[in-house]
Amino acid sequence: MMIAPPFLVSYAITRECNLKCKHCYSDATDKSAPDELSTTEAKRLLDDIASWGIKLLIMDGGEPLCRDDFYEITSYALNKGMRVVVGSNGTLIDKQTAIKMKKAGVGCVAISIDGAKPETHDSFRDEDGAFYKAIEGAEACREADLPFQFNIVIRKQSLLEIPDILKLTVEYGANATEFFDLVQVPRVKERCLEEVLSKSERRSIMEWLAEAQKDCPIVIRVPGCPMYPLILKEKGIQPKHFPAHVLRRIPYYERGCAAGMPNGYITILPNGDVIPCMLLQVKLGNIREESIIKIWEESPTLTKLRSRELLKGECGKCIHRDICAGCRGRAYEETGDIMTTDPGCWLM
Repeated sequence: MMIAPPFLVSYAITRECNLKCKHCYSDATDKSAPDELSTTEAKRLLDDIASWGIKLLIMDGGEPLCRDDFYEITSYALNKGMRVVVGSNGTLIDKQTAIKMKKAGVGCVAISIDGAKPETHDSFRDEDGAFYKAIEGAEACREADLPFQFNIVIRKQSLLEIPDILKLTVEYGANATEFFDLVQVPRVKERCLEEVLSKSERRSIMEWLAEAQKDCPIVIRVPGCPMYPLILKEKGIQPKHFPAHVLRRIPYYERGCAAGMPNGYITILPNGDVIPCMLLQVKLGNIREESIIKIWEESPTLTKLRSRELLKGECGKCIHRDICAGCRGRAYEETGDIMTTDPGCWLM
């Protein structure tokens, strides 16, 4: 039986990055990996993705602008009918680059901002001056009329700055913002485990963001926390600046964890490995060995993930099981079991 494809595909085109972020989900390095897909292999992958009917492609890394054939791959995807959005740290985007990206057809750029103050951002990104370079990248996008959003990792050090970060996001003209809940992937465990939120901190900031959405003129999205939409529904949040139904487009709304789910999400790493989500780093296969479509439809791991009745512990008993399911990435990284209770959930 054919399984509905994902809504979007995330393709990390390189591990190379000019920063050394403490939390990096891609475990990026200062050089590209020797086993990264070639230009020809990348195009073959895009052929499969396009034939699958996928219309939204996220290109990230590493830092995607570090890859020499970035514009060639971007153009190829666009010519296949996909909308391409780019995840970037923003530090390599100057006026000329923003104009070039706009002309190449990039639909939106997600720029990482991890503090309202330079020292907060720079310490997390492990690079002095990274904050101002990222802000300059946002300004370059705005001047080039290239839509952009800010992506923020929520952690203990930045908690008190979240209101100012949101204010900064709006003031600079971003069209949306995403607050990522910090999940314990390997580099986080190695370099910033103490930054992971407690359950009470997570609940408090999610409730604050939900209330902030009432007056915020742009959409607030929260990857890594399927409990957030439950708060929106429970509080009956009604945004003042756009129709309430727009909130239904945010991650997980009435669908729960999207990792590997029909109409959800799938990630392809630079070497062709396929994982359900950047936060759920379980290898499903490699596109050099079998097509992304075959992996999607035949992976035993994905079959298990899609069977919400197999969820264990509190997640399995929860009344919100089928519309939340907890973060499967956090469950796996903290327990080794993709189907057990989400250790970060405050509802149990």
